[in-house]
Amino acid sequence: MIQRLADWLVYDIFGLDASTALGEAINFFFYDTIKILILLFFISVIMGIINAYFPIERLRNYLTSSKLYGLQYFFAALFGAITPFCSCSSIPLFIGFVKGGIPLGVTFAYLITSPLVNEVAVAMFIGTFGLRITSIYVISGILLGMVGGFILGKMKLEPYLSDWVKQIQQNSTSDSGTWEKEHTLFFRRLPIIMQEAWGIVKGVLLYILIGIGIGAFMHGYVPEGFFEQYMSKDNWFAVPLSVVLAVPMYANAAGIVPVVEVFVAKGIPIGTALAFMMAVVGLSLPEATLLKKVMTWRLIGIFFGLITLFIIMLGYLYNIVL
Repeated sequence: MIQRLADWLVYDIFGLDASTALGEAINFFFYDTIKILILLFFISVIMGIINAYFPIERLRNYLTSSKLYGLQYFFAALFGAITPFCSCSSIPLFIGFVKGGIPLGVTFAYLITSPLVNEVAVAMFIGTFGLRITSIYVISGILLGMVGGFILGKMKLEPYLSDWVKQIQQNSTSDSGTWEKEHTLFFRRLPIIMQEAWGIVKGVLLYILIGIGIGAFMHGYVPEGFFEQYMSKDNWFAVPLSVVLAVPMYANAAGIVPVVEVFVAKGIPIGTALAFMMAVVGLSLPEATLLKKVMTWRLIGIFFGLITLFIIMLGYLYNIVL
């Protein structure tokens, strides 16, 4: 439905040609902007309702004080794997988790895995590369989320969350405590919850527009064949170079699988192609721009740097075992 709305606006109302780079870029911009704003609002409302009725402090205390032996990272990564979101679409839920005070490492485990693994991409992977390669990719994607979340959690990075996030965390906890004490009815809580959700949307709107604008430009104007020349099997630095080249890009896993298939068919090593894919869907300038409202640049740099290193290591490992 959202895609049809974007098509109608761009091609029927604005009269742009779908076969041109400008038409494709503007269509991408409208589609992703509408989709992410709707997701952000409704997820913020849902998280607000959960926070109002199920004290998040208890869950937070449980996750931080109980000996779960790393299972919290596994469940967060598994939840990321079963949610069909790209990197930018995962951010609304990430904001909801952070707002609720869920430990940052557990939240990162979700954010890392969610864009890398989803059911649509898995189905396409099986049809394209077979069950063995698909299984290795899915398992490594979940492990990447678990290990990355664990390391980031141990680094105690909460002070590098933005002041905006700290403020909504404080307001959310205050509202929840007041409502629980006064036994406030749901229909009286809901307008405040929706108002806070709309405040979150307004707070990140500029960052969403900038981030998706970057993604739309890259989506429409990067020339065909641009990447293949740098990713050949004769280039020892092809894996890190493919990761660096992928960061400015923006696409979901399902959208990039056909590109990876073309790369492999043209002789690019599968590990290099998969590293490129993981960097495109898991690390992107649009994602960094959206995260800027939630984190300081220092925290974004640590997050991107660590995951970039892991993806490069996985790329070389894929080239050895596949």
